[in-house]
Amino acid sequence: MEQQYKFMVKHVQLWSLAFHGTSPRWIHSAYLAAIAAFYAKEVEAGLMEYKPDIIISVHPLMQHIPLWVLKWQGLQKKVIFVTVITDLSTCHRTWFNPGVNRLYCPSEEVAKRALFDGLEESQTCVFGLPIRPSFCRAIFSKDDLRLELAMDPTLPAVLLMGGGEGMGPVKKTAKALGEALFDKEMEKPIGQLVVICGRNEELASTLQSIEWNIPVKIKGFQKQMEKWMGVCDCIITKAGPGTIAEALIRGLPIILNDYIPGQEKGNVPYVVDNGAGIFTRSPKETARIVAEWFSTKTDERKKMSENALKLAQPDAVFDIVKDIHELACQRGPLANIPYAFTSSFSSLI
Repeated sequence: MEQQYKFMVKHVQLWSLAFHGTSPRWIHSAYLAAIAAFYAKEVEAGLMEYKPDIIISVHPLMQHIPLWVLKWQGLQKKVIFVTVITDLSTCHRTWFNPGVNRLYCPSEEVAKRALFDGLEESQTCVFGLPIRPSFCRAIFSKDDLRLELAMDPTLPAVLLMGGGEGMGPVKKTAKALGEALFDKEMEKPIGQLVVICGRNEELASTLQSIEWNIPVKIKGFQKQMEKWMGVCDCIITKAGPGTIAEALIRGLPIILNDYIPGQEKGNVPYVVDNGAGIFTRSPKETARIVAEWFSTKTDERKKMSENALKLAQPDAVFDIVKDIHELACQRGPLANIPYAFTSSFSSLI
């Protein structure tokens, strides 16, 4: 499934067709039944092996199948099942199943969609999108980070990202920024650039071969994004929900330059309409905006930074875990029902 997804998002029209084509309820039900025929046996085997007390789903295709398994095995009263939605706004119907004990929504818009799809208000909680604890609680001095990461201590910095795979117009945008952030009259840079190329080694090699007029850091896949975001003053990225949530926590104005049709489309108005960023697919336009933010429109950048912090929900992951713990504490005597699998679920589909 992972390989199929990666292939389709590289051919976005295919993904858009799959996303929207499976949204109508009658197609949605048939689609899930077909998937269950392939994966239910594996899910059942996992339950038999691990005998969990709590199941936390963070994937849109992993609600219906495990809940069907629990139902057939009579374990719905024993096992707590919760879903953590990881799409900020527009999300697929597969996220919503009325059989969950709790549905954790990243936004009010998603919570309203859940009610429309049959969940009760008591089942939903809006805590925000969960981000790694090391990121949420990280407190850094920008000056100390600039020293640690060998960056210019005086120039504002822009972070350019292409996701884990280094996708999108990263090269064109980087080159446009290299030109826009160099003051030709004064013959000096007005900003510096950090490019995260992810696993795209070819992209990193290409960018490293360029002679830059401004300070530039070219990096591959990074595990300490909290530091790179903490050292920068704005960010350019596609509309991935995790990156957006992290940028909001760091108070970074966001320039969104692309989105995956379907689940990421709604992330654009979520950022733009709340005054936390801008959307443009043009590398030159992107570079122009950053240059203005670093020179003549610093007040606009600061205002967007304030708006980003207002949207941020750094405690989401802790609130979710605390609520799951409280659900576990409320379980009654039925929680002591032993695991006793009666028959193979795959034969009942």
